[in-house]
Amino acid sequence: MKRALLTLPLLTALILTGCLDRNRTPPSRIYYHGPKSDHFDGAHFFNPEGEDGTGGAQHDGPGTFLRIAEGKAGHHTWPASVPVVQTVPARQILGERMVVTWIGHATALVQTQGINILIDPVWAHRDSPVQFAGPVRVRKPGVKLRDLPKIDLVLISHNHYDHLDVAALKEIYRRDHPMIVTGLGNNTVLADHGIKSIAGDWGQSFAFRPGIDVEITRAHHWSARWYDDRDRALWCGFRVTLPSGGDLYYAGDTGDGKMVWAHAAEQDARPIRLAILPIAPYKLTEKQTGNHIDPDGAVTAFGILRPGWALGVHWGTFELGEEAVDDAPKRLAAATARQGIAPDRFRTLDAGQSWEIPVLQTPTGQGGGK
Repeated sequence: MKRALLTLPLLTALILTGCLDRNRTPPSRIYYHGPKSDHFDGAHFFNPEGEDGTGGAQHDGPGTFLRIAEGKAGHHTWPASVPVVQTVPARQILGERMVVTWIGHATALVQTQGINILIDPVWAHRDSPVQFAGPVRVRKPGVKLRDLPKIDLVLISHNHYDHLDVAALKEIYRRDHPMIVTGLGNNTVLADHGIKSIAGDWGQSFAFRPGIDVEITRAHHWSARWYDDRDRALWCGFRVTLPSGGDLYYAGDTGDGKMVWAHAAEQDARPIRLAILPIAPYKLTEKQTGNHIDPDGAVTAFGILRPGWALGVHWGTFELGEEAVDDAPKRLAAATARQGIAPDRFRTLDAGQSWEIPVLQTPTGQGGGK
């Protein structure tokens, strides 16, 4: 009975928003107008290589969407909650020092050069368009929203609810007025809530401060706030170029896609000091998804990108797949060991835990892989 009570209002909400037809998007949810490109057909964005490199569908299907939205995506092996020690980050990290704090899921705080960079900020209790149904957060944010230092720069990879939390963004924007950078179309979503942002295409760069630029990088995924606005906004990753010590790279939410996105980022001559890479979920409720990499895929990307160090994110917060709550870090440790990668080179953190990233000592950085 409880499941039926959750399902009926959710399905009603989806139907009322016209979510059952991808090509009947209401004007209010057509977020971007622009010329056609190799990943935009004039109406929808798409992955040029298809979902998994075979030309298949690029999204996870209506069945998966509904099951995730109703909180039925996994096997329900997760605990109701995981203990979290919430911390208060430093107000500022100066010079070449770099400190990253995992807040939970894809949300991370990177502090360096006197600036505070917040990635995909999500403090929501549920990963869902509605707060009466959907996957519940089992790990509290490792840092309370009010305990964040002043945020200078926000990077938003796409508009899924586990990456774009409007309520949190409104509070951060009201308090700090940071520069917000995102992919094409997502600026429209934010503007509807009074939040100003800068949107760009893959390969486009924006100056933040002297010596610090933000480049929007390619990713392999999809987008939607509702089911009738699928792929109306662009998904992306980011590279933040820093004046010294190596760059910051965030892959965004991404699948394998023949690793085109990783090879594209690797072609930049500048070394990557810290790469932030997703490591879950591995499988949703239908076939193996082509829109997320697993720990083995993340290690493959690590070998291509050749960063000095890497942090695994996008795990253990919302039950979105069939893996156990802490399975992703275990699989990552096993994958790095198989490749002979030192455990301190590519690791995960507890929510609220910080990690000081060493400065790269060579012009080309530390080689990936072995």
